[in-house]
Amino acid sequence: MRAIHATAAGGPEVLSVVDLPDPVPGPRDLLVEVAAAGVNFIDTYQRGGVYPMPFPHVPGSEGAGRVLATGDAVTDFSPGDAVAWAAAPGSYADQVLVPADVALPVPAGLDLVTAAALPLQGMTAHYLVTSTYPVQDGDDVLVHAAAGGVGLLLTQMATARGARVIGTVSTLEKEVLAREAGAQEVIRYTELDDLDTELPAQVRELTGGRGVHVVYDGVGRTTFDASLASLRRRGMLVLFGGSSGQVPPVDLQRLNRAGSVYVTRPTLGHYTADRAELLWRAEEVFGAVVAGRLRARVGATFPLAEAAEAHRALEGRATTGKVLLLT
Repeated sequence: MRAIHATAAGGPEVLSVVDLPDPVPGPRDLLVEVAAAGVNFIDTYQRGGVYPMPFPHVPGSEGAGRVLATGDAVTDFSPGDAVAWAAAPGSYADQVLVPADVALPVPAGLDLVTAAALPLQGMTAHYLVTSTYPVQDGDDVLVHAAAGGVGLLLTQMATARGARVIGTVSTLEKEVLAREAGAQEVIRYTELDDLDTELPAQVRELTGGRGVHVVYDGVGRTTFDASLASLRRRGMLVLFGGSSGQVPPVDLQRLNRAGSVYVTRPTLGHYTADRAELLWRAEEVFGAVVAGRLRARVGATFPLAEAAEAHRALEGRATTGKVLLLT
């Protein structure tokens, strides 16, 4: 089978196409023919050496496809079934082994390309608005990178729960997408001279001086200070990613001075720790898309062999919505 190898820690140029033996499923594995694989920032962190990984390795952990074969102990999936996943290492390939415990049934009415766009970003948006900070009717919510993959889904979900979403974006094109997703207010941070002071000032002007109930921040280093300053008293900063880099250590007294605010750093694995919770989140996200209540935007697709270009586009902030590799 074809696969992508990250040959050493480095930039996108370390990604290359290789031929590898077809995988053989273990007792609790599904052998899946990959239709599409998700491209995510964690893949770039692992490729770049930010997160320790063995080299060479096949990047990717997300995708969708059809089951080719199952291990002897698998009872809940059969060859031909459509499945998706968020946690199957080695997904940048024609075939991948997906542990049955993390496989997600794809419902009728949901095509495999759209299904591949949903597991990681869709379930992330779901746990953020339902569990980390359960958004309530009337809340003011600040969503950074509101035209990104998680941002568009977050904006739709928070709006559906009755929140007023203030989104940040970099361009007019992305502002249009954020507004289409339900953002009532949009701030183009590229037009600000000083993000740390001007963004919180605009947020407070939009909220009668109070600030927002919650900030969903997947950007990290460049937005953290502005996010903290945008909170109302006892508000919550949810730092769920670091696309601009990781946030340096923080003096906890800053939380006191900001108004007894909260900061949390969640991750999807802790919100899908058991099979029942994983399936609940996936079923809600997939079901909302099938019912037309949630739109998944696939902003860019690349052939599997062009994984390096997909990484360049993602890291260069040249994409909106979800980036996928098609096999």
